[in-house]
Amino acid sequence: MGFRCVHCGFEVRALFIQYSPGNIRLTKCGRCGAVADEYVECEYMILLIDLILHKAKAYRHLLYNFPNRNVVNLEGIGCKQNSRRFGIVGKFLSITLYLWKGALLLGTKILQKSSSEILRFKEVLLAIIVSSYFKIFLITMMIWEFPLSVLFIIDLFVLSSNAVALKVLTNATTNGCIGVCLTAHAAKYFVSHMKVVLGLGFLRCLGLISC
Repeated sequence: MGFRCVHCGFEVRALFIQYSPGNIRLTKCGRCGAVADEYVECEYMILLIDLILHKAKAYRHLLYNFPNRNVVNLEGIGCKQNSRRFGIVGKFLSITLYLWKGALLLGTKILQKSSSEILRFKEVLLAIIVSSYFKIFLITMMIWEFPLSVLFIIDLFVLSSNAVALKVLTNATTNGCIGVCLTAHAAKYFVSHMKVVLGLGFLRCLGLISC
C-alpha cells in the first residue's frame, strides 16, 4: 500500500516535499485538490482525538501514511510456538485466535467482492490490531476498580473502531464492515467462553474444585 490522500483515499507519490531541514511543503491530492495529509504537521494528540471521534481521514493516515507502519511483526499472533508450553490453555488460545482470524479473513473476502482493490490478509489484520488501541485503557483496570459496564463500553468502542478501519481499507458499506467485525468478535468470545466452561469441567474431574 502506498501513501493515500486522507480525504478521498486517492494514491499520492509523497506526503510532502522537503526543501531544507525544517522547511517542507505538504503535497496536494491530484483528485480532490486538498492537502493530502495534514496530520504530517499535527501533534499526536490531535490524531488520537480524531481517532476517538472515528474520523475516516485519521484512520487513513494511521493505516496508510504513518511512519514505520510495516515494522509490526504479525508472525507470532497464532501462538504456534507457545501453545506447547502452555498445554491445554495454549491450545485453546490458538483455537480462539485462529477462529477470529478465520472469521475476519472470510468476511473480508466477501467485502472485497465489491471492491476493485485486493488486500493481503496481513494488511487487514494489522489494521484491526492498530484500531484496537482503546484496549490499552484496560491496563487502568489493574490499578483502579471499574464496573463491568466499563469493559463492555470499551469492547463496543473497539468494535466500532475496527469497523471504521475495515471500511477505510475496503471501501465497503458501514453495515457490512460492522457485520464482519461483530462476527469475528462473537466467534472469539464464544470460544473464550467455551474455554472457561471446559476448563472448569477439567478441574472438577481432577477434584481440584467442587461442584
